[in-house]
Formats: sequence, structure tokens, C-alpha cells
Amino acid sequence: MVEAGSPQEPLVPVADGEQGELFPDSSLPDELVGYRGPAACQIAGITYRQLDYWARTKLVAPSIRTAHGSGSQRLYSFKDILVLKVVKRLLDTGVSLQNIRVAVDHLRLRGVRDLARVTLFSDGTTVYECTSPEEIVDLLQGGQGVFGIAVSGAMQEISGTIHEFPAERADGGTIETVTPDELTQRRNARRTG
Repeated sequence: MVEAGSPQEPLVPVADGEQGELFPDSSLPDELVGYRGPAACQIAGITYRQLDYWARTKLVAPSIRTAHGSGSQRLYSFKDILVLKVVKRLLDTGVSLQNIRVAVDHLRLRGVRDLARVTLFSDGTTVYECTSPEEIVDLLQGGQGVFGIAVSGAMQEISGTIHEFPAERADGGTIETVTPDELTQRRNARRTG
């Protein structure tokens, strides 16, 4: 069992001179694609007031572009929105903001690929990170009631809806729009009608 905030295990190794993928799925946006505050709120299921407070207190600050004065727009990356969703779920289950800060600091150190393998558990006081079934069994043997948040589930949820929101590139480039396949079109039609 690894308590949030403790040293992390090494990231996925790559060959010398080779850079590992930041996102495990090519349908996810790259690190320069960002979403403005209102879209980030809708995707993560939070209010704009929460988003603004968390950005000002640096709980979850936008990694692509911060606000610089009145009228400027923050841009949140896919990973930022994933962390926002995890924070929301932890808050909904009663974890204190102080303990959430420790967990978020730990999550920031990981890439999106690593986050997809993490399940967070809490006994209401401490947040634990589990990356293997053995850790989960050990955690539950103590008899304390816990809940779990599978980060990969939140990741899949976000990646399924994020494409419905306008995005922009931090470098000013254009974003190629992906034409949905037939199955995606049928699913969207079923949801809306």
C-alpha cells in the first residue's frame, strides 16, 4: 500500500533517445491542446466557482495557460481535467481538501499512462494509491471501510466526452477535427434521441 505523497515508482521505461507517449490513446488530445474554463467545468462535472478557487489556490492550476489579468482565458489540458474529475469525486465522498491536496501533488508527478493504472482508496482520512490487486487486498484486510476511485474509469469517461467541446492549441495552430466513425455516430444518436 502506498500512501499518497510518498515516493513514486519509476515511470514506464523507454529506449535511449526515444520519448514515451504522453497519452496512451491517439484519440486523446496532445499536450498543447487545451480547454477553456467553462468546457473544463462541464467535462469534470464541477462549478466554475470551484474551478476558479482551485486554480487560485493552486490545487489544480491549468498547465497549458494560466489567466493573466482580466479577460484572459485559462487553458486546461486533458490531464488537468482528469485531475479535476478525481478531485470532485474525492470531495463527493467526504475526503478533506487538505488530504486531496496531498493526493493531487502525488498525481501531478505521473503521466497520463501511469494514471490509467491507478486506483485511489480512502478510509475517509487518508488517500491511498493502489496499482496492483495485492495492494488492494492488503488494504482491505484491515477491516476499515474504504471506497475506491479508478482513475482509468474517469479517464475513459472524460475521453468519451471531451471531443464534444471546443479546444484550442496553445501554439496557435489548428486542430484537426476527427470524423466520428459509424459506431460513434449511432451511439450519439441513441443518446440524443
